[in-house]
Order: sequence, then C-alpha cells, then structure tokens
Amino acid sequence: MPYDDSAPQPESASSVSPDRPWFTRRSTLAVAVAALAPICLAGWVLVEVTTGAGADDGRPPAAARPPAAPPSSQARAQGSASAPAGASPSASASASTSASASGSPAAPGKGPVAGRVVVIDPGHNAGNFKHTGEIDKQVDIGTTRKECDTTGTTTNAGYLEADFSLDVSRRLSAILQAQGIKVVFTHQADRPFGPCIDERARIGNAANADAVVSVHADGVSSGNRGFHVILPAKVKGGAADTAKIVGPSKELGERIAGNFTRTTGSAPSNYVGGGTGLVVRDDLGGLNLSTRPKVFIECGNMRDAKDAALLTSPEWREKAAQGIANGIVGFLGG
Repeated sequence: MPYDDSAPQPESASSVSPDRPWFTRRSTLAVAVAALAPICLAGWVLVEVTTGAGADDGRPPAAARPPAAPPSSQARAQGSASAPAGASPSASASASTSASASGSPAAPGKGPVAGRVVVIDPGHNAGNFKHTGEIDKQVDIGTTRKECDTTGTTTNAGYLEADFSLDVSRRLSAILQAQGIKVVFTHQADRPFGPCIDERARIGNAANADAVVSVHADGVSSGNRGFHVILPAKVKGGAADTAKIVGPSKELGERIAGNFTRTTGSAPSNYVGGGTGLVVRDDLGGLNLSTRPKVFIECGNMRDAKDAALLTSPEWREKAAQGIANGIVGFLGG
C-alpha cells in the first residue's frame, strides 16, 4: 500500500515527560527494530524480484493490481496471443490483434492436424448492400465473367446471410485453432465490401491451404429446406483448371456433409442434390479459380421459417460450426 502520512505516527522520546521511566522500554524496542530491519529489507527485495515491479515500472505493486479480466467470447472465438512476460497492456492488445488477423492460435494443439492450414471464406459482406456498384463489376472466372460479389440473402425478418456466415466462420475458426490448425480468413467484415470472388480464390491459393470452406446460407422459396455442399466440377478455361482438386474436394465435401447431419440433426436439401446433400457446379468463380481443395456449404434456407429458426439460433450455429469442423478434421486425417 502507498505510504499514508495522515496515519498516527510513533510518539517521540522528546515529547514524553522527563519524569516518565521510558528509557528501558524504548531501548528494548530499539534493539528489536534493529534486529527486524534486515529481515524486512530481504523480504522487500524478494517481492520486487518475483513480481517484476521496479522503482521506475510505472505500475502499482502486483498485490495492488486488479486481477486480469477474462477474455471476451469474441476474443476466444478468434484466438489471441499471449504477450511476453512483462509486456504492457497495450503490447498485450497488439499481440492479440496480430494473432486474430493471422489466425494463429494462442496455444496450438499437438494432434495429427496441428500445423495444417485451413482458409475460411465467410460468404458475402454486410457492406455489399451499400456498394452495389462495386460488387456488380464483372471479374474473370476463367470460363466466363461474373459479378465481383453479391449481397447475399436475408431471413424474412432481416437477418443477413453475411452476418450468419461470419458468425459461423468465427465459431469454426475457434474449434479448428484449438486443434492446432492455422486458420486464414478471406475477410472478417474488415473492409467496406467484398472481396471479389476471384480474390477469395487467390487468398486460398496463396495460403497453400490444405482445405478451403466457403460458408453460406441459401435464399430460395419457402418449403425448400436443408443444407447442401457444393463441389467443383471439372472445368478448364483461362485461369480455371480444377482437374487436380475435383477428387479431394469431393472427399472434403462428403466428410462435411456427413458430419453436418450428425451434429446439427439437419437433413440434406430436399430441393437439390437428390437427397445426398452434394451438388456439383461449374459456374462459381470461387471454385473454378481455386487450386486447393475447396467446397461451399449452404447451411440452410433463410427464406423458410423452420430453417430460419435454426439459422438465427446461436446454439444451432455452434453445432453447425462443429459439424463443419469435424468434416474438415476428418479430411485432414485427424
């Protein structure tokens, strides 16, 4: 505690009446104090060494500092790095921000998938609604040209597909990082719009990803329910050549579909895929331009009331993330 000069001070010898027999008592006290002084000094030195608090530290002593607040759920979901010993609070914050941006886990696991790289691609961007001119511009997807991106869909109550996909993606990231997997995001709504579909593919390619998963929800008429996983068709044209990824992408998609059903209880789509939950397409730039195993997952139909009730539930979204993660880990050999 800091020194309090308002506290009562010991009575001095000069303030005591001359006829008061104080000498013997004070002499004994002086001897005791003298004997204790080295012990107190040694204890003070020990405390300073063990707490790291120096004279010019600028922080209150360790005993006076409040306990650190637990990390927020968002920070846990994105992953955070531990700051070096003795780092200031601002340095700790910087380390956490860097870890979140890179996708590196704080304490990577040591299992069979530790060190593998997964790129998570949250579908769309909530900012796309304000940047329709930019996202309507055409980009080359190898076999043809398509819009840079789209706004995505919403539930009838206005819950955005972009918000859904980002939430599930962050939950998925936390699960994967806990097993030592390095996660890279194509975006985290940290840009005004996009990225464009060709850039999303390039991010996965540049990361040399072992798997890439694009998270979405569908927006078709009511009564159409269930999830489906979109696989790349074999295409070749311009910058598009999927010959090497068709096989591994199919295996990735099959594993995700099976685990998604088991974890969420959701059935495969009743409107595409013939009940398999798997659909092959050749018109998606994110798949055509990928050189790494990649799939899209449409987790449900936002325009169906029953599916929307699931998609808007945080508990169900956690199950969805777990199902996708289990499929990815199984594909990676975990």
